[in-house]
Amino acid sequence: MARNLVVNADDLGASVGVNRGILECHANGILTSASLMVTGAAVADAVALAREHPELGVGLHWDVWGEDEREFDLGDHHAVREEFARQLDRFHQLMGSGPTHVDSHRHAHREPGVMELFQELVEPLGVPLRGDGRVGFVGGFYAQWEWKVTNLEYVSVQFLQRMLRDEVPHGWTELSCHPGYRSRGYRAVYLEEREEEVRTLTDPRVQATVEELGIGLRTFAEVPAAAAARA
Repeated sequence: MARNLVVNADDLGASVGVNRGILECHANGILTSASLMVTGAAVADAVALAREHPELGVGLHWDVWGEDEREFDLGDHHAVREEFARQLDRFHQLMGSGPTHVDSHRHAHREPGVMELFQELVEPLGVPLRGDGRVGFVGGFYAQWEWKVTNLEYVSVQFLQRMLRDEVPHGWTELSCHPGYRSRGYRAVYLEEREEEVRTLTDPRVQATVEELGIGLRTFAEVPAAAAARA
């Protein structure tokens, strides 16, 4: 069985700097996919860039919290359903097609009691939902495991090379990332780390490791077809 890897960036649309970093990692690195925040301040810029790069897989990054800690009750399943439908409709309007996958900002959909509801909502779309078991999830490429405490070792070239060797088995795996650049008007606690992620994801040593290990870089759009072929 082949080793298929989707390298997916969260937060497409959050800012023009985040958008630029994501597209640089796609054009010059190993990134294959991104999750679009239809609530993002720079969503129009993100859509324009995505259209210029049709090989980039684009999914829905369901967002109810943003960076400003706005309130949303995940226990209100009626509100969750309505907000999912609203953001999915907006995605269709912006992209002219459906998402290749679904996940959520700060893993909101994986909160207790919410995952089952999201599985029900996403099932008719026929696309992977992060955490549904079809694609293994690797989330260790992240440099701030303690609030506002940065450790760039966790997004270094050497750390990513180790992850590729040890955490990408045969089958389908998603490696999540958060590349980007600082830009005017965008405030977040994860900024320096985003820029280091760009440097790592575009480093030729990482691409060489992918090739050495025989890993196939894929998008989520390929997952249903591959699953059907195996059935």
